[in-house]
Amino acid sequence: MYTIEQTEFGFKITFAGKMDEQELQEWTDDSRTALQDAPDEFGVLVDMRELNLLSNDEQQVMRAGQQHYQDAGMVRSSVVLDSAILTLQFRRLAKESGIYEWERYLNAGTSDDWHQQAVDWLVDGVDPDYR
Repeated sequence: MYTIEQTEFGFKITFAGKMDEQELQEWTDDSRTALQDAPDEFGVLVDMRELNLLSNDEQQVMRAGQQHYQDAGMVRSSVVLDSAILTLQFRRLAKESGIYEWERYLNAGTSDDWHQQAVDWLVDGVDPDYR
């Protein structure tokens, strides 16, 4: 399951459960549509607290979807996770897709104010890694 919401800072994307390649492709297609009206620069908060691990093929589709956001004007993204393994998987994906430089990862299990930290990074560039 996924949702894409437009927000004051750009977009909030939520992923949950087991997402197969077809559903990730639908997300990519829906993202293209949502990005047509995006401002020149924006941030993206990605809530992956309930997402299951992705297979290699699913990771490839996710990487392509991430690239659409970058190409459309994403300047920062905050990724919220609740699993150390998923965090490692997505850090690697970000490095492979070239977005690691402006993407920050927040562990919702160890931070009570993860949402505020995510928004502070997106809006003001306050790096949660150096708080």
